[in-house]
Amino acid sequence: MNTYSIIVVPAHGVAPGEQVRLAPGETLRFGRTAVAPTVAFAGDAAGVDHRRLTIPHHGVSRTAGEIVAGGTYWSLSNLSTASTYVVENPEGAGEHIKIAPGRIEAPVPFEFSRVVLPAADELLTFDVWAPRHDYADATIANCPGDPTTLAFPLDRSKRYFLVLAALCEGRLRGEPHAPLPTVEQVVGRLRPVWPQVNRASVQWNIDYLAVKLRLKQPPEAADCGPRLNGKKESLVSLALRFDLVRESELTVLDEQKVTAP
Repeated sequence: MNTYSIIVVPAHGVAPGEQVRLAPGETLRFGRTAVAPTVAFAGDAAGVDHRRLTIPHHGVSRTAGEIVAGGTYWSLSNLSTASTYVVENPEGAGEHIKIAPGRIEAPVPFEFSRVVLPAADELLTFDVWAPRHDYADATIANCPGDPTTLAFPLDRSKRYFLVLAALCEGRLRGEPHAPLPTVEQVVGRLRPVWPQVNRASVQWNIDYLAVKLRLKQPPEAADCGPRLNGKKESLVSLALRFDLVRESELTVLDEQKVTAP
C-alpha cells in the first residue's frame, strides 16, 4: 500500500523522478533558495527535515511557502510578506481560492490543484495532485454509524472518468475481447463532450488513473519494480473486475457538457 497522500508536480516536467510525494504529516517548503532556511516555524519539531522545492526566479521569495500533506487533503502556507497566491482547480471552470500573505495552513479542497505564484512580470505555477480523495458510499448515507469508504474512490464528474469510460466502452458494450482504443481514438471519442481534449491530456489522465487506482508504486519505494507496462490494459482490467465503470454509466460519453479549458 502506498503511504503518500499528495504528489507535487513541478511545472518543468512530470517525470517520476521530478515529482515529490508526501505522506500525511510531511511538509514541503518551496522558494528561491535551494537550501532550507534555519528559521523555525510554528509547530516545528526539533530535528525535523523539511523537503524543498526550488523555484529559481528572482521574483520568488527565498522562503515562499510550505505545503503540508493531510490524509485526503493538503494545506498551503503563504510565507511571503506581499504576494497573494492563487490555487486554481483546473477542472473547475474558474474555481479558485486565494491565499493571502502570511496565511498559515489554508486547507485546499481540490483533487487537482495549480498553485500560481506572482513573480515580477510572470506567473509561475506548479501542480498538486491529491489522488487519495475519498468518497463515502452513498447507499448508506441515512444509516447510523461510520460511512464506508470506497476502495477505489472515483469522482464521476472528472475528466479522468471520461477517459476511463472511453477505454472500457468496447468491452462493456458486449465485446469482452475487443482491442482497447488507441489514445487517438479516445481523443476522437471524447471530443463531443470535451472539445479541448488532445493526445497529451488523455495520456496525462491515463497516468493519473494509474496513480489514483494504485497500479503504480512511488519510485522511491523499495518494491516499486519496473515501470508499469500495459497501463491501459491494467486500468481496464481493474475497472471491469470491480465495476468501477458500468455500461449504464457510458452515457457520460454522449452528454453535451461545458468543460473547463
